[in-house]
Amino acid sequence: MSWIIAISIFIAGIFIGYIVSRLTNKTQNQQISLKKDLDKSKYELEQYRQELVDHFARSAELLDNVSKDYSKLYEHMAKTSAELMPNLPTQDNPFAQRITTLEQVKNNEPIEDEVMDHQPRDYANGATGLFSDKAATVRDDEIVMPEPQVKAS
Repeated sequence: MSWIIAISIFIAGIFIGYIVSRLTNKTQNQQISLKKDLDKSKYELEQYRQELVDHFARSAELLDNVSKDYSKLYEHMAKTSAELMPNLPTQDNPFAQRITTLEQVKNNEPIEDEVMDHQPRDYANGATGLFSDKAATVRDDEIVMPEPQVKAS
């Protein structure tokens, strides 16, 4: 019987020693905290990478928009310079050299000039006021009558 008691005390001692060493072992606690820090750092790095990818995707989209707007502006300037100064020699027109190489911008949005095919109603026909040598006459079809306002009760 004494052997059974001795073996059970020995096993209990090993178990208690393991628990005490586990609780007092600083390297194990350091390893656990380092593992937590590593996991946290990996998560933050992955978030940073995702934010960086999103940033560059948005930047590429904005640069593409700027490029399209620049092409539209250049095309507009080239067309209007040719229309407004048709007799200007090609060497004096800064846009004439690249008019033939200019690519059309492929965009579904119409340019403002294409949408408006007539002058706005607030424009006068010809010079008026201080810039006119004669008194301006207004035709009846040019007079815009204000709409009566309905009062809400």
